Order: sequence, then C-alpha cells, then structure tokens
Amino acid sequence: MNILLTGGTGYIGSHTAVVLAQAGHQIVLLDNLSNSDISVLARVKALTRSHIAFVHGDVRNQELVHKVLMDHHIDAVIHFAGVKAVGESVEQPLRYYDINVGGTLSLLKAMRHARVFTLVFSSSSTVYGNPQYLPIDEDHPTRCTNPYGRSKLHVEEMLADLAAADPHWRIALLRYFNPIGAHDSGLIGEDPNDIPNNLVPYIARVAAGKLECLRVFGNDYPTPDGTGVRDYIHVVDLAEGHMAALQALARTNQSLHVYNLGTGQGYSVLEVVRAFEQASGKTIPYHIAPRRAGDIATCYAQAARAEAALGWKAQRTLQDMCASAWKFQASLVLE
Repeated sequence: MNILLTGGTGYIGSHTAVVLAQAGHQIVLLDNLSNSDISVLARVKALTRSHIAFVHGDVRNQELVHKVLMDHHIDAVIHFAGVKAVGESVEQPLRYYDINVGGTLSLLKAMRHARVFTLVFSSSSTVYGNPQYLPIDEDHPTRCTNPYGRSKLHVEEMLADLAAADPHWRIALLRYFNPIGAHDSGLIGEDPNDIPNNLVPYIARVAAGKLECLRVFGNDYPTPDGTGVRDYIHVVDLAEGHMAALQALARTNQSLHVYNLGTGQGYSVLEVVRAFEQASGKTIPYHIAPRRAGDIATCYAQAARAEAALGWKAQRTLQDMCASAWKFQASLVLE
C-alpha cells in the first residue's frame, strides 16, 4: 500500500513510518518541519533500510497535497499534521483552528479530488473533557475543556458528516491518550524544536542537564498524590495501532470507526518522574506550579474496542517507555 503521512517527520509520524515501512508499505512523508527536523528522515531510512519519500510542505497547501497524492499513487492517508499543546491553545485559539481544522479541510478536499478515500485521523482523548466516568470508553460524551480538544472534535464531527454523506470514505478516528517513549534503537524519539510542552521530553531534558527543573502544574487535584493522572502509551504501541487501523479499514464496509488507543492504566506526574529517575539513574528536580488552564485531573482509557476490532493491545510498560525515552535523549547528548 502507498501511504501518505502528513506531519510524517514528527514524533508519532516518524515511529509510524518505521512500523509501516518494516511491514512492506511504501511511505511518503509530508511535513513543514515547524516542529521536527529533516535529520529524522535519515534516521527513519536507516531503521527501515528502505526508500522513504519526503515532501517539504504544509498540509494547508491543497494544490501541493493533491500533487503528492497523484504523483505517488497514494492509497491511504494518515493525518498527523497539527499543533497539540493544551496551554498554548488557550493562548492562541485561532492558530489551533487554522492549522488543525483548516489543515484537515484542505487535506480532505485534495483527497476527494484525487479520489483517495481512506483516512486515519490522529485525534485525542482531550475530546472527552472532564471524565464523567472512568475508564473512558468511546461512547463517553465529548465535552472539551480547551481549544486544542475542540479543534480535534471539530475535525471528528467534520469527518463523521463526510462519511455519512459519501459512502466511498473509510475513516478511522484514533483517540490517543498520552504517547511517550521512543524507538528501542534510540535513533528516533520526541525532540521538539522549542521547550517541550509534553511531560516526558521535558523530564528527559532535565535529566540530561539541558533544563534546570521540571514544573509540575498543580498538586491539588483529587488524585492520590495531588498531581494529574494520565494514561501513558508507548509511541511504538501507538504506531502499531495505526497499522492495525489501516488493515481494518481495508476489510470493512462501514465508513466511520472510532477507537481509543491507550493502556487502561493511569499514572500520576510524580509516578512518571520516579519511573524516569529509575530508568536514567538521574535525580529529577521539580517544583510545583499553578494548574494550567484547560487541564483535568484524571484521564485513562477503556481500549477494549480496539482490541476486539483491530486485534491490537498496548504491550509496553511505563518502565519500557521511560527507558526508551532516556536512551533516545542520551543519544542526543552524545551527538
């Protein structure tokens, strides 16, 4: 299968590219490199020992996307391209709607024009908002608490309308919980261009001496240690979930499918800190900061639907996640 990955040199995109290429698929990566580096391409090629096509461009450039779809005879698209920081979205809502919603709209128009109707969309558990019950299954009400989550939900609603209107489409909405970790090789991982917004790459830079101290946003949540609890999933497990979703779309007659991708286990911020200290042998200094706008206390998945429908289940532990993230961070220190 010829597969286009938008945002393909990013954190999740690059790991998914490796999984797909190693399974024999032909991969094309489209990325504007706003939050990734072109060096990732060489690392993906080294891991897969295969040709990986790369196009430097923005998913909002409809003409360019259409050309890529046609030139590479694309069969399916996995749409990762977007911005994803909760706090930043509260400060810059128009940017989030422009990139996340506008970018998807542009992509869909290009796909329709090229008659490519298979799409896996990178959504988020943030669409659920404050949980009404735990674990969160796919039937949980969607009530977003921040513009990032709303941008993802708007796209989901747009895709549901599209699937209802045109039976040609085969769409999977993958609601991620919290991806962390890195490839076991240490060659690729999460390395944002600016100061990280996500917990584990920030911890990793503190452990490496690149940042002084971790800020823990809030210790007064109704959780066992007062810090936020999340369902952390290894990025390679997540990548394997994308391949399973693509395979399922190829054998279905239904247009739209929604799956949680998580482990079903919640860990607090401080539990992750302790696990990373154990993996790295480093002490992680931290201080408590005020809560961030839009954050919630606890969120973890019910992922039984993905296991039943896709034959997929997360396999890797929190210790695996932290050890692989540290191996990747240590490799960056040596460069």
